[in-house]
Amino acid sequence: MRLICVVDDAVQRSSSFWGEHGLAFLIETEGKRLLFDTGQSGTVLLHNLELLEVDPATIDAVAISHGHYDHTGGLPDLLKHLPAGTPLYANPDLFRGRFSRREGETKSVGLSLTQAELADRMTLILSATPRETISGVWTTGEIFDRPEPEGSSDYHLMREGDLLVSDDYRDDMALVLQGGDQLVLLCGCCHAGLLNTLAHVRRTFERPIMVIAGGLHLTGATEDDLRHLGDVLSAMPALQCIYPNHCTGEAAFVALTQILGPSVVRPCPAGTRVDLEVGP
Repeated sequence: MRLICVVDDAVQRSSSFWGEHGLAFLIETEGKRLLFDTGQSGTVLLHNLELLEVDPATIDAVAISHGHYDHTGGLPDLLKHLPAGTPLYANPDLFRGRFSRREGETKSVGLSLTQAELADRMTLILSATPRETISGVWTTGEIFDRPEPEGSSDYHLMREGDLLVSDDYRDDMALVLQGGDQLVLLCGCCHAGLLNTLAHVRRTFERPIMVIAGGLHLTGATEDDLRHLGDVLSAMPALQCIYPNHCTGEAAFVALTQILGPSVVRPCPAGTRVDLEVGP
């Protein structure tokens, strides 16, 4: 099982990969390919896939972590290359209108395609419960219980009838790569909160987590939040590596490295390839 970071805010040094504020991962297993999120633009997504020598037409399925533009912006261009009927996995709330309001200016930050437009080209599998995508790769389903801090931002809004209200991020989901008796957790933005997501995965899949990767949305985390998170991660006996990127934030990356060590916390810019040994 291989995990490849296709799009991230950062790129490998001296590489030809392009970066942008966004995220996309490719998962390869048993001859199948799943694309998790599509970055902010088709320009960067398709350029980086070409560098990786991945023909978009060979992608067997797509999963979307949530509806924000930096995770869905590459979809319109990607659709031109995908076989008709390619399955897309997401939460049913994916198509709700989502907005950002800063300094009095409100703009749309949600998915640019309508449900009907996507359904015309793809097979939509919208579920609040876990679904297997390709062999051994599952969606988490909706993360309902959120007693721990969420990865939220005050300026994020969603449409509720005729009103714009604080975004509850109910569309947020992650992926679980399953093999043998251990798991890999791959996050998009982790708006549901990393600790809430970890608890949900432990309850649902009942196996220890050995790798965490992706956007962890810790940019607004306090020192106490990061210390608490570090304590929880340190107490996970099976945890071997964390590959934070995208919305994790530099301060959180440094704090987690200080707590867990550089052998555990590793950078994951665009172009990073991780070969996973998941169970016997």
